[in-house]
Amino acid sequence: MDLPAELETAGRTVTLRRATAGDVPAVVRLMADDQLGAARDGVAGPDDVQPYLDAFAAIDADPAHVLLVAAHSDDVVGTLQLSFLPGLARRGALRAQIEAVRVRADHRSGGLGSAMVTWALAESRRRGCALVQLTSDKRRGAAHRFYARLGFTASHEGFKLYL
Repeated sequence: MDLPAELETAGRTVTLRRATAGDVPAVVRLMADDQLGAARDGVAGPDDVQPYLDAFAAIDADPAHVLLVAAHSDDVVGTLQLSFLPGLARRGALRAQIEAVRVRADHRSGGLGSAMVTWALAESRRRGCALVQLTSDKRRGAAHRFYARLGFTASHEGFKLYL
């Protein structure tokens, strides 16, 4: 994995790197800063951050997963999670899964999201993945257009069961 990586977007240099535990509060703020995340993510008090830190520790300990942050002047301005999933389908193909792509409001529409996903696609190819998949809530029309511009197709219908 070639990290850190320098990404040039809208006249700014942004560093893409592995997240650290110290980045977790900023990542949570990014996840909570949209119409859907505001209802399910966020930290109201010091005890609220612990489940996120526990999840980060599990992600960070597993080489099949990486949580990335994009930093500009030491500020976290973007994030995504990239996971690698072995499977028997498609002749034992390895898949990559992209999750939780977020860009801070003042850095949107400058190419940062595209640069982060493009990096994730290159890393997925480097690791020998046969495909890259992601899910996006049906209410995220702008995100759907973003992923379509990057070459993704809405090829499947997804299902979830909340436990």
